[in-house]
Amino acid sequence: MLFSFHSLSAQQFITIKGKVLNAENYEAIPYASIKVVGASKEIGTSSNDKGEYTLTVPSEYKKIRVSSVGFDPEEYPVTEESDQTIRVMLFPANSIEEIVVKAPKRGKYSNKNNPAVELIRKVVEHRDQNRLTGQAFAEYDQYEKISLGLSNLDEKFKNRKVFKNYQFLFQEDDTAKNSSNYVLPAYMEEKFSKVYFRKNPNAKKQYILAERKAEFDPKFVDNDGLSKYFNRLYDEIEIYDNNITILTNQFLSPIANSAPTFYRFYITDTVKNENESLVELSFFPRNKNDLLFKGKLYVTLDGNYAVKGAEMTVADEINLNFVRDLNIELGFDKTNDNKYYLTKSSLGIDFAITGKGKGIKGKRVVLINDYENGNERPDSIYAVPDQYVVVPEEKTEKEKTTSESYWATLRPEPLSKAENSIYHNIDSLQQMPSFRTFMDVSALVFSGYKQAGPVEIGPVNTFYSYNPVEGFRLRVGGRTTEQLSKTFYAEGYGAYGFDDQKWKYFLSGTYSLNKKSPYKFPQHYLRVSASYDTKIPGQNLEFVQEDNVLLSFKRGENRSYLYNEVYRLDYKVEFSNNLSLNAGLGTWKQTPAGVLSYSLLQPDGTHRFINNLQSTEFNVGLRYAPKEEFYQGKNYRTPIFNQYPIMTFNYTVGVKGLFGGEYNYHNFTAGVFKRFYLSQLGYADVNVDGTYIAGNNLPFPVLNIHRANQTYAYQLQSYNLMNFMEFISDHHVSWNVQYYMNGFIFNKIPLLNRLKLREVFSFKGVYGGLRDSNNPSLNTSVYDWQTNSKGEQMSFTFDGKPYMEASAGVANIFKVLRVDLVRRLNYLDHPEAPKWGVRARIKFDF
Repeated sequence: MLFSFHSLSAQQFITIKGKVLNAENYEAIPYASIKVVGASKEIGTSSNDKGEYTLTVPSEYKKIRVSSVGFDPEEYPVTEESDQTIRVMLFPANSIEEIVVKAPKRGKYSNKNNPAVELIRKVVEHRDQNRLTGQAFAEYDQYEKISLGLSNLDEKFKNRKVFKNYQFLFQEDDTAKNSSNYVLPAYMEEKFSKVYFRKNPNAKKQYILAERKAEFDPKFVDNDGLSKYFNRLYDEIEIYDNNITILTNQFLSPIANSAPTFYRFYITDTVKNENESLVELSFFPRNKNDLLFKGKLYVTLDGNYAVKGAEMTVADEINLNFVRDLNIELGFDKTNDNKYYLTKSSLGIDFAITGKGKGIKGKRVVLINDYENGNERPDSIYAVPDQYVVVPEEKTEKEKTTSESYWATLRPEPLSKAENSIYHNIDSLQQMPSFRTFMDVSALVFSGYKQAGPVEIGPVNTFYSYNPVEGFRLRVGGRTTEQLSKTFYAEGYGAYGFDDQKWKYFLSGTYSLNKKSPYKFPQHYLRVSASYDTKIPGQNLEFVQEDNVLLSFKRGENRSYLYNEVYRLDYKVEFSNNLSLNAGLGTWKQTPAGVLSYSLLQPDGTHRFINNLQSTEFNVGLRYAPKEEFYQGKNYRTPIFNQYPIMTFNYTVGVKGLFGGEYNYHNFTAGVFKRFYLSQLGYADVNVDGTYIAGNNLPFPVLNIHRANQTYAYQLQSYNLMNFMEFISDHHVSWNVQYYMNGFIFNKIPLLNRLKLREVFSFKGVYGGLRDSNNPSLNTSVYDWQTNSKGEQMSFTFDGKPYMEASAGVANIFKVLRVDLVRRLNYLDHPEAPKWGVRARIKFDF
């Protein structure tokens, strides 16, 4: 193994606390730098926004140095006491070369002849050389931590009867203006890594040498999924990128190419001390409603025009959901060969429904030490996954790497009092019956499943539903969890329709080939399943079951159903590079129900009805989603879209004579999805796919029945004003564009901007055809076109033009609801073809 864990000898440490003050007016100096003098490896910290600091140093060092922009640095001796307080007084720098900038009265801001704009353009010009990607090779130690907790809690809330046994959880909020405010620390995660970067070919690999999390009982919480979710919320901040992604939005960086177009820049201070010359550059959005930052940059005047530090936040007026406060702090340093690198990154976000209410406050801090550049490593170092966990082989070593004493040696700065209590508090909570009851109820509310030992019963929203074929339908089901087995998972349900008086069922058994849940990346499993249930041909619902009670209400005629009897064997494997392969073998019996029928036109003009259709299929598919991540739950996962395309290819072959299969055919399907980020103009999701089915004399059930939606819920991947089974083809191409403007227009309209609404637009279309041999109008050996209850033809092929629909909507209503006005653009002469429709969708975004 390339790495070994630290084996540090016993060493004495001294903890220093204090406050950094301005010697002239005794005001606190925030973000001052406190470093140990004489240390070969940089040991230090920074004061907080109140000027307070805490630093733990080895006892061998006898002096600290304190500095801040605009002040003379000072050195203070360290005594041998294990705990000591040093109050630091800094005097304004005598060596400051001050520039007084006076703006002309009533002057209009302009980029022309503006020294601040000229300076930011110099920063942009030198951007590539001052970022990590400007170096051929680099490596460094990286420590990161994420902590979260309930915030803005008052004394009255803390002393509620329900929290009588939980008083040990509450901590005073050191950052709050009101001294009676409390926080309730709830989550903590730490990582210590070695990072290797190579410019060509590009690679950045993080070897995680140690990690530690405050974990909940896996019966209730997927701890790995929780970690991924929080890491996505508190993503890395790269100021040298044109756009900085925070939550689900992109903000234009103040040093982007187009920054002078959208920001106002001012030189607010120029400082020269014994170490370096810096310019304090303040910046503000030209329009305070746009997704932009405000804050300060500290730019070097050594010819590199590098960012030495940054303090950024956002305006209250922007359309950012649930975010009460957001703060970013960045610090940079340079190597002996004049290369700059990030030393500290801090992102703090306070979430709340209201500005003054209770919320969730979280913070991610990344600290970088032992930075070296120019060291070329073997190719094997850069061949591992982007995040590679170095797992200790010995059990004793694993226990050591999660101990507090071990982590005290890894942290460049100690944990705060609130952070330090989280690990112990979470362990204590797990033992409290009242807390376990609370978690059990919460799991039912959020997942829809009730815990019953190693089995979960649900989902509860499918227990009752209605459709015109089955009438009232009752269903009960469940699934096993990792508590029963980490290699075998079972899932099933039983349902009964009171009108058709038939039982339906689903049963599957999944064997995990990598001893991981089949819902988690990387998937590798073998699954056997059997089912008998109803389905509407062409209905494709997203993330919900078709017998969800909320989808029982549909527009228009809704009486075309199938009884599907399906038996399948499926295999899937995902690779570390996000390429996945799936293969399967299945037999499928389709029996028409409702007004749906399988009939053949006879020479005498009569119709011969077919009871059912049997097909046997073998399929294989590929999916490639570079750098894909997921919101991971215990028994589900949702992809997190990034700037990379997602490509899919599937091939299905129908085999006549195998397990009763009646037809031979070949189905080729390919598609690509891409999210386009447009900075403060929002983003667009574009999906293009196509299918070609080779085969002759094929009935419509084995052809393309294009995805239609007759519910009142807006479906992203379906055509919301197309009727079920309206269009059938054996070859097609389709497109789907969803454009989210994120309030770019609404934010600029007075009064309306207070509602925080967001604009959304869509344009969908599909065009294809049906070869003569598969067209019922030209070939009587295939099933007739379908008709509705009035005897009108209800299924068609495309008539020389694509089907198209467009919509304009308002999203973020009450922060969770999207409502669209949808317009069908053609084929309005088809039976019951709606021209307009209003559709709604729950859409949760930050």
